[in-house]
Amino acid sequence: MRYLLCGVLLLVASQASAQVPSQLATCTRSAILLACVDVQGNAYSVATAGNTTYLRGFEVVGKRYWAQTNSRYGQLTFFTGLASDGEAWVGYTRRVGWTTINRFSSSGGSSAKFTCSRISGC
Repeated sequence: MRYLLCGVLLLVASQASAQVPSQLATCTRSAILLACVDVQGNAYSVATAGNTTYLRGFEVVGKRYWAQTNSRYGQLTFFTGLASDGEAWVGYTRRVGWTTINRFSSSGGSSAKFTCSRISGC
């Protein structure tokens, strides 16, 4: 789940190209919706409305659906999520220059704090 969240956070923070196949995922983009499917069959979509981003997806390994809502306030983004198996998670991302400081915790017992940089990655 940690890598999924990290990938989703990076997806939201980066620009995506419309209908460009890659080794990671194939995506289609409209004005407010980005929908992607990767080579393993995981699927997710990202929609924006003002300062709020809505994410939904399907995780092949866990065979579960999930949804996450991100709310941005300046350099700080809070997120909450819920999966079809009942797992819930909360966290935040704080931008400091080109670096993001990320922290999350889930009802499944996972928690992490990690830092990502545009230069060195996560």
